[in-house]
Amino acid sequence: MADITIQNLVKVYPGGNERANDDVSLHVADGEFMVLLGPSGCGKTTLLRQIAGLELPTSGAIAIGGRDVTYMPVHQRNLSMVFQSYAVFPHRRVRANIGFGLAMRGMSKAEIDKKVDWAAELLQLTPYLDRFPAQLSGGQRQRVAVARAIVVDADVLLMDEPLSNLDALLRLSFRAELKQIVNQIGMTTVYVTHDQSEALSLGDRVAVMKNGRITQLDNPLRVYSHPANTFVGGFIGSPPMNFVDGVVHDGQIDIGGGSFRAPEGAEDGRYTVGVRAEAITLGDPADPHTVPAKVLVVEPLGSATLLTATVGEHSIKVQVPADTQVAAGDQVKLSVPPSAVRLFDLDSGEARTP
Repeated sequence: MADITIQNLVKVYPGGNERANDDVSLHVADGEFMVLLGPSGCGKTTLLRQIAGLELPTSGAIAIGGRDVTYMPVHQRNLSMVFQSYAVFPHRRVRANIGFGLAMRGMSKAEIDKKVDWAAELLQLTPYLDRFPAQLSGGQRQRVAVARAIVVDADVLLMDEPLSNLDALLRLSFRAELKQIVNQIGMTTVYVTHDQSEALSLGDRVAVMKNGRITQLDNPLRVYSHPANTFVGGFIGSPPMNFVDGVVHDGQIDIGGGSFRAPEGAEDGRYTVGVRAEAITLGDPADPHTVPAKVLVVEPLGSATLLTATVGEHSIKVQVPADTQVAAGDQVKLSVPPSAVRLFDLDSGEARTP
């Protein structure tokens, strides 16, 4: 196993002016599961491909286990990769697919069989070892791709949206298995996804990317609960974080339709105010710190109910328990705990919460 160190990495494609990666620095610890998260075009796959050696950086450096691999050929980096599109050999049976990398390394048949049997058992593929990929489901083919990647004892495992081609239920179940498998083998892993649920559930840390840069790097809980800026707060969460303009004065936040308590230590001034839908509750009408609102839409989600409500000129989302008795058109009072409020700079969008 090995750590990964990326220093001031820049990638500009020939003929282009924009930087696909713009001065990216990142350290992935030995055995860590790092997730690169962001929307399409943010540079996450480009970064992964440079770690793999499939693309070369314009400037900067990449080291794996202390070795400078910036311009080293792919086959000398001792890493394995799982692609979005399975990339299994259709003319080879499952056993041969899993063992392909081992065969290329000149390993004996007995050693190959032993390692393939281990990987097949780990990924529940033992009954399918003699089948061809065409005889497998999409989920089983992706298991084959993962088994082939982990069986070669590489230093680093790279995964580029490996679950995106699976249906929602299968993606959910395989995600939990994948985390268990990676934890068991302890391989340093870099995982690319645009799916925030995958990122938050899988990663030891999450690097949120925008416009070729890492805009926040932290553990999943911190990324969700304390976004570094409005982009992260708006990108992560379903529904995303509510944002309204507000004025902090004497410990209160006025949002032009009501007011509530500001976080402790907040300085007076104008801010973009952020709060998660699940942090807002229906409050006691007699409480002076509640905010009057009108319910516009009620969306039962099964485990909870999502309300769209107006406060003054603002439209916000509120997530309440599933059995909450409320209907469109109702006038309600909303309670916003100060600890759940995040304040952001009006111009830059950077977090200003104490």
